[in-house]
Amino acid sequence: MDPVTVAAGTALVGAMATDAWAHVRDAVVALWRRPHPEQADAVAVRLDELRVQVVAARGRGDADIEAALVALWRLRLHELVGQDTVLTAELRHLLDHRLGPASREAGASPAATVEQRARVSGGTSIQAGRDVHYTPPSEP
Repeated sequence: MDPVTVAAGTALVGAMATDAWAHVRDAVVALWRRPHPEQADAVAVRLDELRVQVVAARGRGDADIEAALVALWRLRLHELVGQDTVLTAELRHLLDHRLGPASREAGASPAATVEQRARVSGGTSIQAGRDVHYTPPSEP
């Protein structure tokens, strides 16, 4: 998945619980309207419904709901921009100027992208973005 859509999906959900939400929603809907004008109104309604879920989940301390919505919007944005480089650039602009600042207003960490690569020959390589628990195989 493109790093822009990953970061934008994260920032979008983070921005849902902020005072800037109406402006963020309108900007996302405007982006959506370009390739899919027939879907824009439904997207606006859905975003507002999901905002209610995010605010309620935060009130309950339910991080799982928010994580599920982040995954959902990463996928939706990925499907929206596809291979369209112009639309991806517009999403990057939206991320830099609306989504990111609004998400940080809510106290969210800035969305970051980490790329890891490994080439292993005859050994073990472990790469992780979080905790790793590894038990090496016992010697024969």
